[in-house]
Amino acid sequence: MIHEHLTEFHGLPVHDLGGSAPPSAAAWRVEGDDSYDDLPSFEESFAKLLDTVDCGAVRALVVGTWGWAHDDRRADVPVGLLTEAAPRFPALEAIFLGDYVSEESEISWIGQSDVTPLLTAFPRLKRLDVRGGDGLEFPAVEHAALETLRFESGGLPAEVVRAVGASTLPALRHLELWLGSDNYSGDSGPDDWAGILAGRGLPALRHLGLQDSERQDDVAAAIATAPIVARLESLDLSMGTLSDEGAEALLSGQPLTHLKRLNLRHHYISAEMSKRVLDALPDVEIDISDRRNEQNWRFIEVSE
Repeated sequence: MIHEHLTEFHGLPVHDLGGSAPPSAAAWRVEGDDSYDDLPSFEESFAKLLDTVDCGAVRALVVGTWGWAHDDRRADVPVGLLTEAAPRFPALEAIFLGDYVSEESEISWIGQSDVTPLLTAFPRLKRLDVRGGDGLEFPAVEHAALETLRFESGGLPAEVVRAVGASTLPALRHLELWLGSDNYSGDSGPDDWAGILAGRGLPALRHLGLQDSERQDDVAAAIATAPIVARLESLDLSMGTLSDEGAEALLSGQPLTHLKRLNLRHHYISAEMSKRVLDALPDVEIDISDRRNEQNWRFIEVSE
């Protein structure tokens, strides 16, 4: 998922500039890299988007490369251009920010900035996906329309996690956080997850993903008593270091039988405990594939 560019986003096929799709029938990718003389800069590509596509009908944008990912001087360029041009995009519903693949940048190197101006500039935005956590800021916000919020990272800063939990997002149904590794600023813990798990500002939430964590057992233990779980339809604890300890916490905690889906893929749970989980939740669709062999260390799926 981080090794190939998006081909679909927000239910729409992704088209590069110059494509012939109707403006509302595609998610338009805009990218640039002024590190090489023969490639346009991101600013030039964005200007081309404004000049060649009927932006008034565009529903989804995929922001690809905007230069060397770790150049802090460039981190806020796409957010700045998008917010400045917001009146040109009255129909915009979804933004994917940072469609860098591993050949272009490791996920932990992708430099981000404060992304909340996008929510202020686009009050009708339904979906925001952000890849990369280096320099990422997300002060607590209020947004009436946002339905999906996703952060893909090798390490999500604790202050971002806390701010999500302190935000007021009454329409949010899908929340996905790749918590990551402490080596890459993924330093959140139970106190930081508490706001999300209380769910006071997330009354419509139906899917929660707290994934890719080196502390996945601690996440499971927190989930076991979290008020928000009762209203969920699906729960994703995949990609991390979940072991028998975390699985036991899930089974010993509040009932999960109301869930439609439980994703535990990429884990360190024993075969015996895996069977216990499956037997305890026979009517839940469970993905407990990709059991990892623990040797000297447990690894999350996405870090650097």
